[in-house]
Amino acid sequence: MPLSFPVPRTLQILCIGILISALAGPVIAYELTTDTGTIANGDPVTLRGIATGHPREGLQVWVIGKNYLDISTIPVNNDNSFEFELKPSETLNLASGQYFVVVQHPMMNGEFDIYYDAASGKVINRQMGADGNTIYTMSGAGSLQGPASANALVSAISSQNVDDTFTTYTFFISPPSALIYPIGDHAVGDRFTISGSTNLAAGDQLMVEITSSSFQPTRKTADGGFSGSAGTATVVPGQGGNNRWSFDVDASEFKPDEYIVTVKGITVDVTGSTVFMIREQSPAPLITQEITPFATTVIATTIPVPLTTTPAKSPVPAGLAILGLAVAVMRKVRR
Repeated sequence: MPLSFPVPRTLQILCIGILISALAGPVIAYELTTDTGTIANGDPVTLRGIATGHPREGLQVWVIGKNYLDISTIPVNNDNSFEFELKPSETLNLASGQYFVVVQHPMMNGEFDIYYDAASGKVINRQMGADGNTIYTMSGAGSLQGPASANALVSAISSQNVDDTFTTYTFFISPPSALIYPIGDHAVGDRFTISGSTNLAAGDQLMVEITSSSFQPTRKTADGGFSGSAGTATVVPGQGGNNRWSFDVDASEFKPDEYIVTVKGITVDVTGSTVFMIREQSPAPLITQEITPFATTVIATTIPVPLTTTPAKSPVPAGLAILGLAVAVMRKVRR
C-alpha cells in the first residue's frame, strides 16, 4: 500500500523538494544525493541536512523495509549539519522494493520520546506511564512490515504528548540496470552518439566498448582487421526514476560490419549490450546541371529586291518594222 506521511505539527513544507523548516523550535532540513529515488544495489544512499538546537543525543534515523530494519543515532555537527549514509556494502544485499527513512529530532526535552526496544522488538512511548507504553511491534513475531510499520512510527511521533519532530524520505532498491537506446544503422565516416538509461547513481562510471562482431584474435604478424572504440561514460541525473549516460562515436576508421556495443559498470556489477550496423559510405551523388543554350537573337532585315523592267512590246512585229524602215530609206535615196 502506498505510504502517505503526515506533516508534523511543528513542520511546514516550504517548496518542492525536501526542504522542511520548523514553525517554532529546532529545524530539520536535508538534501539527498539522488534525484530519482531509485537506488541500484551497491550504490550508496546519503542524506545531508541541517538540524538546529544542538540536540545532545543527536538524531535518530529509522530505515524501514520489508524484512529490514536499521535504527541508528547520528551526531549533529557544530555548524548544525548532519549526514547519514547507507554504504554500498549495505545496499548491495538489500531486497528490491520500497524503503522508508524517518529522521527524528528530540526537540526541547532532549530525549527521544519514541524509541525502539531491541529486547522486545517494540516501539515505546516513554511519555505514557512510568515505564512507557508499547505502541506496536516493529520486529519479530506479529510485527508490522514496510509501509505499515513506517506509518505507525510516524503516527507515534506525531502524538500530542510527544514533542519530537521528524522528516521523512522514501527510496526504492532495484537490481542494477544499464539500458542502451536503439542505435540504428550508420555509414563509415559518420559521427553519432550512443546513449541509454540506468538506475546507477549520478557520477558513477560506465565502460563502453564497441567491437566488430567479425573480430577474432590473430597472430601478431597478421592483420586482425579490428575496428571499434572504447571509453567511459559518466552517469548524469535523469528523469522518471532513471539517470542517463551517453558516448560519442567517430566511425571514420570503422569498417563495414555488424558491431556489438557493451556497457559495463566499473564499481557496480551491471552489463547491457546491443548491436548496430556500419555500412559502406554511399558514393557522392552526381551533381547534374541543366545547361541552358545561349539565346539567339534574330534580327529581321529587309533586303531590297531589284526591280526588273520589262520593255513594252511593240504592236508591230520586229521583222516588219525593219522591212518598213528599209523601204523608207530606199525611197529617200531615189528621190
